[in-house]
Amino acid sequence: MAFDFKKEYKEFYLPPNRPQIVTVPKANYIAVRGRGDPNEPDGAYQRAIGILYTLAYTLKMSYKTDHRIDGFFEYVVPPLEGFWWQEGVDGVDYGNKAGFQWISVIRLPDFVRQADFDWAVETAAKKKKLDCSAAEFLTVEEGLCVQCMHLGPFDSEPETVAGMDEFLAKNGYENDFSPARRHHEIYLSDARKVEPEKWKTVIRHPIRKKQ
Repeated sequence: MAFDFKKEYKEFYLPPNRPQIVTVPKANYIAVRGRGDPNEPDGAYQRAIGILYTLAYTLKMSYKTDHRIDGFFEYVVPPLEGFWWQEGVDGVDYGNKAGFQWISVIRLPDFVRQADFDWAVETAAKKKKLDCSAAEFLTVEEGLCVQCMHLGPFDSEPETVAGMDEFLAKNGYENDFSPARRHHEIYLSDARKVEPEKWKTVIRHPIRKKQ
């Protein structure tokens, strides 16, 4: 049975639909940075997703090539994730999608190293004729966070975020956004196949104890 991050790390991928505090360990990702409305057809965000999945599946299927990755085991490609922010905004203003800046990511198994990532970028360019030079090997250690499962369309996320903020205030914590710690979303539903009312999205915010 292939290793599935969602099943093995349920505390990070399948939280309840009520706020909870977690400490998120360091993880490696394929990442593409950009800005602009993610809903723009053929826009930067859509192109970034194409790059991410191409590299993710190139690495997943590497065992069928001459490239050998030390410690490799078969796994399910983890879900798409994203770190989001806007200049001068503490959190996210959902009404200003054109102002979004983002780092779109897919998690990597720990056995994937920089050299393996570089091989995937080169292989995708040769075999898929896709320029993946915008992608990077990114390591993130989120640390102390509050998270919650959001049910429904993205535009209703402020309701879930308000509940998270209320939970923090009651328990002596506060948000701790910074250039290194962003609003984080993990997408568990295929928006092409599932109605928006049934979308499941993990929302995660960096926090700290109130001073």
